Amino acid sequence: MEKIYDVIIIGGGPAGLSAGLYAGRSKMDALVIEKGKKGGQIVSTDEVVNVPCSVRETTGPAIIERLIEQVESFGTTIVKDNIKEVLLEGEVKVLKGMEKEYKAKSVIIANGAKPRLLGVPGEAKLTGKGVSYCATCDGDFFTDLEVFVVGGGDSAVEEAMFLTRFAKKVTILCRESALTCAKSIAEKVNCHDGVEIIYNTEIVEIQGEGIVESMIIKNNRTGEEKLIKADEEDGTFGIFVFIGFIPQTEIYKDKLTMEYGYIVTNQDMHTNIEGVFAAGDCRVKSLRQVVTAIADGAIASVQAEKYIESKVCNTHKAS
Repeated sequence: MEKIYDVIIIGGGPAGLSAGLYAGRSKMDALVIEKGKKGGQIVSTDEVVNVPCSVRETTGPAIIERLIEQVESFGTTIVKDNIKEVLLEGEVKVLKGMEKEYKAKSVIIANGAKPRLLGVPGEAKLTGKGVSYCATCDGDFFTDLEVFVVGGGDSAVEEAMFLTRFAKKVTILCRESALTCAKSIAEKVNCHDGVEIIYNTEIVEIQGEGIVESMIIKNNRTGEEKLIKADEEDGTFGIFVFIGFIPQTEIYKDKLTMEYGYIVTNQDMHTNIEGVFAAGDCRVKSLRQVVTAIADGAIASVQAEKYIESKVCNTHKAS
C-alpha cells in the first residue's frame, strides 16, 4: 500500500527541524526532506550567541547536530531529496522529488531564503570569517572594529546605523550615485555622525587567510581601484552584505499567495491552501532569525496536527 505521511516538511533548516521535532513528539508520521546540507544558513555560522540558553562557544553546526538528534529521537525521518514539483490541492498532497514521489495529508514549507551574494573572489571562503549577511547575528563580533556595509536600500542603511552600536567606524559602499532607501531613512543616516557613505563603489575582491584582512574596491564610474587594508592593530574588519535575499519558493509560484517571492501566511502559519503551512525565512515576516524560525516551525507543526485531527473528526461525523 502506498505510504501517506501525516506531514511532510520541505527543508531541513531550523524551521523545518523544529517542525519535525514537534511532529515527532505528537506521534505524527512525519518526514523532513532536505535537498542539501541539513541546517540551512546557520551551519555556516562559526559562533551563535543569540539563541536563548546557548553559550558563547556554541556554533551553528553544533546547534543543528543536537537538533537533528532530537528530531530523530522522536521518530521523525530525515531524507535527502530535491522536490521539483508539488501538487498541493486536495486532501492528499503530492511532492515529486528527484529520487521519488511522496504523499502526505499536510505539508509544511520551510525552504528558507538565501542572501544575495556579491559574487566576488574571496567572498565564499571568508563568509563567517569577516563577511556576514546578518547584523543582528554578528554585529557584536566587530566591537571596536571598522565595518563596511554593502548596499543602499532600506535594510543596508538601517543595519549600518545599527552597527554603529558596536563598530568604531561604519562605511556604506553604495554602487549607485544615491541611496535607494526610503527618504526618511536616508535623511536619518545623512545626519548620523557614525556613518560614512561612499557612492558609485563596489567590492571587487575580498582578501585574507582565515579572516578578512583587506579588500579591493572600485569606483564604477571612473574604473579606479583601491586597496583597503585592516588597521594594523585590529588585524581585520567586517563586511556586511545587504543587497537582498532570494526566497527559495520558485516551485510554489502560481500556487501559493506570495509577496516578492515570500509566502504569505497568517499568524498560525496557514497559507491560502488548506493543509499547507509555511515556516521560517521563506514566509513574509519582519524578523528572520534562528529563534523566529524555530518558533514558526513549532507553530506550523501544531497547526498541521490540528488540521489532520479536524479531518478525522469530520470523517467520523460523516459516517
